[in-house]
Amino acid sequence: MGVRLMVVDDHRLLAEALASALKLRGHRVLAAAAPTAGVAELVVSRAPEVCLMGTAMPAEPGVFDPIVRIKRERPQVAVVVLGPVPSPRGIAAAFAAGASGYVRHDERIEGVERAMAKARAGEAAVAPQLLQGAFTELLNPAAQPDDEGQRLLSMLTPREIEVLVRVAEGEDTRLIAAGMRIAPSTARTHVQRVLMKLGVGSRLEAAALAARTGLLDRAAPGGGAGDTAAGPDRRDSRA
Repeated sequence: MGVRLMVVDDHRLLAEALASALKLRGHRVLAAAAPTAGVAELVVSRAPEVCLMGTAMPAEPGVFDPIVRIKRERPQVAVVVLGPVPSPRGIAAAFAAGASGYVRHDERIEGVERAMAKARAGEAAVAPQLLQGAFTELLNPAAQPDDEGQRLLSMLTPREIEVLVRVAEGEDTRLIAAGMRIAPSTARTHVQRVLMKLGVGSRLEAAALAARTGLLDRAAPGGGAGDTAAGPDRRDSRA
């Protein structure tokens, strides 16, 4: 039996593509839209069984506020978050807001359907290891904002840190490749990996996140990353 659902995502094309795929598999899609200030109101008015809510930045403050309202006014609606490779903080924030599940953006359509079915049945639609990390974060929410830059920094390899520094300085793929003496295709791959690990959708978002969390200061020589990062005066000598 198909699920009566809504699909919302930061990117309208992704929402519409997922909605079309689910329609072909027998589900009733009430709406597909990009999140705006009116998404909660739309979900409350349509009252689907399941709402698939996509986000590129699950750890961003306030990103799950619509879920809080949805669950307050329509507690029977099960919300499943679609997001990037999650951090415990992102998972914890989603569940704290009232989400019933978390599915990675790169999950197969069958995995999304399983999550929908579990959420509609009142079960937690999330991998056990991710759920464990979320509970740990909820029970120990002591991570301070000052620690966020170091946490992000620890996720990146030395090469990716250098790429992030260059991205933040406005270098395009060609300049990154030339400065690091690598092929443009390799530079492009490094950039995509940085975006994925940081949970952002664009270079501009990556630069903004790095600046806001102090990640760039930590990556600079003497800023906490030691020899793992390349400052402007070292780039010409790095292979």
